[in-house]
Amino acid sequence: MPNAKPIAQQTLLTHDQRHEQGAVTPPIYQSSLFTFSDYDSMIARFRGESDQPLYSRVDNPTVKALQDKVAALEGGDACLAFASGMAAISNAILSVVQPGAKVVCVNHVYPDTYRFLRGFCQRFGITTQFVDGDDEAAVAAALSGASLLYLESPSSWVMSEQNLRQLATLARDAGVVTLIDNSWASPIFQQPLLYGIDIVVHSASKYISGHSDVVAGLVIASHQHINNIARHISPFLGGKLSANEASLLMRGLRTLPLRMKQHQQSALQLAEKLRDHPQVSAVCHPGLNPPAWSTLRGYSGLFSFAVTEQVDIPQFCNALQLFHMGVSWGGFESLVMPAISVINQASEFNSAQDFGVSPRLIRISVGLEETDDLWTDLTQALAAATHR
Repeated sequence: MPNAKPIAQQTLLTHDQRHEQGAVTPPIYQSSLFTFSDYDSMIARFRGESDQPLYSRVDNPTVKALQDKVAALEGGDACLAFASGMAAISNAILSVVQPGAKVVCVNHVYPDTYRFLRGFCQRFGITTQFVDGDDEAAVAAALSGASLLYLESPSSWVMSEQNLRQLATLARDAGVVTLIDNSWASPIFQQPLLYGIDIVVHSASKYISGHSDVVAGLVIASHQHINNIARHISPFLGGKLSANEASLLMRGLRTLPLRMKQHQQSALQLAEKLRDHPQVSAVCHPGLNPPAWSTLRGYSGLFSFAVTEQVDIPQFCNALQLFHMGVSWGGFESLVMPAISVINQASEFNSAQDFGVSPRLIRISVGLEETDDLWTDLTQALAAATHR
């Protein structure tokens, strides 16, 4: 129907066609390769004239079902799935830059993205200029001579937003490709492609999985960008996603909208309470003071807060009972991670100031536990770690 109402995300993720034997979930094609009925069928596949599966390093029906669902969810033409978020990020970056290229990246991004740009990419003469994503004039100036603008909005440590509409326009006018890590918001709360961003990446290990049992990554973009990655980058780096993990991600997608609503509600409550706590000097949560131009439709469960000098951070972490210490986020369990750990990682490049994170900062990932219980745990830990 030409004027049909667009299908809601919840319906898109819950409803699926019936599969073989009437199954309501896609079958897991646990096969390394797929054979052909005749010579002409094989030749057609190698010529790109057929979409028959060939080899699970480059295509698998279960993985394709996941990719099609995520592409529709993000509003993109196509998607590629990878064995980790960093595989998705590195494949996407390397599909755009050449040796000697310049990347512009916003400050305090995901630590391994920072280390990839500062370390691995420099081996090939690829330089990175880190800028304040809130300063559009600084971004515009940095774009001169660049190939790629790398965004993370909100950023995964200080939760700062970037004006995606404006930065996408600046980059397009400068002939620069835009790439954003959208793991924080998930496609439920932000769809960057709608605002002119070229490529979206996700650590699907986070909210898309939601169960802390999968490590995976996703890239969503136009057919042109995806075909470039699929033809020139991903077959040779080998970071393929398994059919079994793709099936687990499909499971996670079905409850993603419901989980994101709960993460949002609980995290906002805790952020508001922490803002008023005497031993908390700052709370970094985009929902506390959203800009008028924000492209977010909601807020995830990840934010950070800075504690006063009276709080012993190791003692605070050790006193927690419901929050565990862990490097990931986006699952059903609540986690904390002190910033000093990633600052130490960044210092290997003698440029930790680029990372721009205070050592008094603690990142918190709010899970699906009862909010009152989580608040009780935070307050007792802060009390136990405060020295007058």
